[in-house]
Amino acid sequence: MDANNHVTDPREHINEEPRNDLFDLMNGFFGMLTFMVVVFFGMVIVKFIAG
Repeated sequence: MDANNHVTDPREHINEEPRNDLFDLMNGFFGMLTFMVVVFFGMVIVKFIAG
């Protein structure tokens, strides 16, 4: 008698949302890069104003 009759295969990924991992990675990378560039130039402007 098989006790695991109604167990679904976890490799089926039924509840997983379809996502594009590369697009998510590029979005995060360029978003953080843009934020850091804005912070950098903001600090340069603050340095010129203060000094």
